[in-house]
Amino acid sequence: MKGYPGNRAVRYGLLAAAGLALWLLLAGPGRVLGLDPDQVGMALLVATAWIALYFVRHAPRDERGQTASPGEWRAWIGVGFMAVAVAYFLTRLDLFTGPEGMGSAHARAVARNLVMLGIAWAVLGQVLAARWRGQVQEDERDREIARRAGHWGYGALGFCVIALAVTLGFSPAHRLQWASHFLLANLLVLVLMLGWLCEYAATAVYYWRDRR
Repeated sequence: MKGYPGNRAVRYGLLAAAGLALWLLLAGPGRVLGLDPDQVGMALLVATAWIALYFVRHAPRDERGQTASPGEWRAWIGVGFMAVAVAYFLTRLDLFTGPEGMGSAHARAVARNLVMLGIAWAVLGQVLAARWRGQVQEDERDREIARRAGHWGYGALGFCVIALAVTLGFSPAHRLQWASHFLLANLLVLVLMLGWLCEYAATAVYYWRDRR
């Protein structure tokens, strides 16, 4: 296995693993070999992202594609990872707004998994950035795309925070029965992930437009 994009077996294997992780997180069975399917899916998703980025890091330039840089591959993998994390939270939203609310063991498990997904991705990005430092060449195009995409990420993050603050500040109290501190804490984690998702999506789009 010389590289992720250039090796069909690796590519299809990672796609299959990502699809299995998505199924476990969004629509999996009650138990998988006696384990919580959410935790299995989360671990599989993190492992898939790690392996994909590892092969992008070690693949020769010609196996990555003549025009695709490591930054672009990271962006596409980040889009997939964050999209799954956001979808996972949205499909479990009823657990946070239901009658049990914070008292639900399922809601606490989802919250824990959501936080762990965010932490795992942040750590993964930092570790790979450290390993790639001095080995991956970035030109002016890469730096300019990163700068412009960062503005989109910060903008999305700021917009979501302001929207949440306005909703809480200007809504009558009787219409905020859903806004438990438990739900708000998890909404802030969701906002952070949406900011990352927007930044990665903008990065991928900028690279795609640049090639065209």
